Amino acid sequence: MPKIAEIEPTPNPNAMKFILKEPLTWGITRSYDEASQADAKGDKLAQDLFAIEHVTSVFYVDHWITVTQNGKADWNDLKRKLAVPIREAPAADENSANLIEDAMANFDPAKLSDEDRVRLDKINELLDDQIRPFLQNDGGDVYIVGLEGNKLSVHYQGACGSCPSSLSGTLTGIENLVRQIEPDMEVVAV
Repeated sequence: MPKIAEIEPTPNPNAMKFILKEPLTWGITRSYDEASQADAKGDKLAQDLFAIEHVTSVFYVDHWITVTQNGKADWNDLKRKLAVPIREAPAADENSANLIEDAMANFDPAKLSDEDRVRLDKINELLDDQIRPFLQNDGGDVYIVGLEGNKLSVHYQGACGSCPSSLSGTLTGIENLVRQIEPDMEVVAV
């Protein structure tokens, strides 16, 4: 449960930024312009925030969350209401563990075709040899949580989850490495 460290106004008078003592995600951005988007993703925090009258958008990553309202609410009242679901949200470590568990429940390599299992084994070998040792040395790791056609889904954990280079440099490095054996592979972080 993240604690709120500060609440800051933004240049947009209808948006407020909540800075947290614990991260909500490890580098994964969540952005919703309407409640139906949060519903489609099953994002409980965003759903709870949209359930509060006047909330029009929710954006969060790592240690901060920005909530936008329609301009009809008093910020003092609204901030108190918004603080409740923000404080009740799981922190990134718990959220990350839940994501891995859910993803692994939905991603069973045994259910892959023989061809896809061979592809997955080759990809894991590359990651084990050339990526994971460096990530683990820095206090993080990366897990494969999905393989559909030419789309490989990975999830960062630990220090790698909140590191900006994970979502840019390391992700590009993984994709370039995987493309040595799968030229059309797209790698996405979830």
